[in-house]
Amino acid sequence: MRMQFLGAAREVTGSCTLLHANGHKILVDCGMEQGKDIYENSDLPCMPGDIDCVLLTHAHIDHSGKLPLLAAGGFKGPIYTSIPTAKLCGIMLKDSAHIQEVETSWKSRKAMRAGKEASAPLYTMEDAMAAIELLKPLPYHEAVEVLDGVSVKLRDAGHLLGSASIEVIVNEGGNVTKVLFSGDLGNRNRPLIRDPEMPNEAVDYVVIESTYGTREHGPRADYAGQLAQLIQTTFDKGGNVVIPAFAVGRTQEMLYVIREIKEKGLVTGHDNFPVWVDSPLAIEATNIYSQDMLSYCDEETAALIRAGVNPIRFPGLEIALTSDQSKAINEDRTPKIILSASGMCEAGRIRHHLKHNLWRPESTILFVGYQAVGTLGRAVLDGATSVKLFGEEISIRANIVKMEGISGHADRPILLDWLSALPEKPKKVFVNHGEESSCEEFAETVWKELGYGAEAPYNGALYDLVTNTRLADGNRAKLADLAPAEAKKQSSASAVFDRLVLAGKKLMAVIERNRGSSNKDLGKFADQVNALAGKWDK
Repeated sequence: MRMQFLGAAREVTGSCTLLHANGHKILVDCGMEQGKDIYENSDLPCMPGDIDCVLLTHAHIDHSGKLPLLAAGGFKGPIYTSIPTAKLCGIMLKDSAHIQEVETSWKSRKAMRAGKEASAPLYTMEDAMAAIELLKPLPYHEAVEVLDGVSVKLRDAGHLLGSASIEVIVNEGGNVTKVLFSGDLGNRNRPLIRDPEMPNEAVDYVVIESTYGTREHGPRADYAGQLAQLIQTTFDKGGNVVIPAFAVGRTQEMLYVIREIKEKGLVTGHDNFPVWVDSPLAIEATNIYSQDMLSYCDEETAALIRAGVNPIRFPGLEIALTSDQSKAINEDRTPKIILSASGMCEAGRIRHHLKHNLWRPESTILFVGYQAVGTLGRAVLDGATSVKLFGEEISIRANIVKMEGISGHADRPILLDWLSALPEKPKKVFVNHGEESSCEEFAETVWKELGYGAEAPYNGALYDLVTNTRLADGNRAKLADLAPAEAKKQSSASAVFDRLVLAGKKLMAVIERNRGSSNKDLGKFADQVNALAGKWDK
């Protein structure tokens, strides 16, 4: 039994881990990266069609976003996940494909005007639909055999509606190995969802996230009071409060807090102030928080729903469905709250709202989630004086604020509590899904405070879980440390190049499936492949 790390290794986004178990290939998450690469990414060491199944911890795009690309490359196996995650992915993957197509179309038109070649999207709506068809929902707490000799059990990770920690139980000829993937663990005492569930069974190995592995959130803040004061100050100056928020999870939490602010009358002089949700995905996701999701909500939220109160709807809530409605938001000078995606400002309508508000000293840009290195959100939060949006240099004069304590990720104490709940000491803890310093420091903390052997693997690192040994170190050279020409070469293994590699692997799978065909058909096929290769052999 072997395990290889292919994403979110010493980085925060792009989660992807490959298990070789009992003759099967199992992918745990298949996420899209956000922000810049720190290390070179390793290619998937097999054809997508050779993967037997995917285990998906939750719906966020940095864990699910490359599933359509996997399907485009020939993967046809089941994608096992929780019931709410299957529902959320049904809208999130379509939204991601739409963004890919729209942004590629815009870039292609710009390139063609400059006499350059048009580009292709990472994947299409058809690819997203193919991936959605493969989703297989599972309940929490039930061990389910997904492959011969391989069972999985899901527990609530408390990060997002339907988020899961996944225990993989592998029986290889009577030798049982258990690997527990934390997924993204949530913070405690958050609106709408339950706290992360503690593990209660012994396992051999643990893979744990470390987004906030070196930080402490402190006592639960008065979210409503903090936000109300910020709204009051901004509205009194005539500005807008612009909140970049992930469409699924954080948007709904903020709506919950704003409902409380309105109910208690914590903002004065701006009666029934408008709150715009400008993200088609967020609107669809909000509708999922309903009666049939009661068992996945925290008790306070469930009680409200049972009493007929929608916890995330209130007077003054406005929805922008069309691009024209979105544009009209900034034409209206009434002070307002604007909630829009994406949460790290890398794509989506939020970029338009930043263009219209970053330069306004009376407005506030409020960050309520993690901002990865290399993202627009991180640049703004770190004090940039200007940014480029849609080819225009935008001065930053707005009030830039980060709301502390509202993180959707567990901090260091919660992560340690979660690990210490294990009834027996695991053979090793693998720390990933964090910036490099966070991964390294938290691995050291796990060893010092809990006595568990721990390390932070590199991208491409391969481990033998039978002998508990490292078989390959992975990519240890940082892209920034390479010579410029080499770094450019390495970085060119971009998402579009990944798509080309998968297309090649899909072609190889098609060739293999044609084994035994007539000589005439095989000859024709070979001529077509040779012609294609000759065209592109530069």
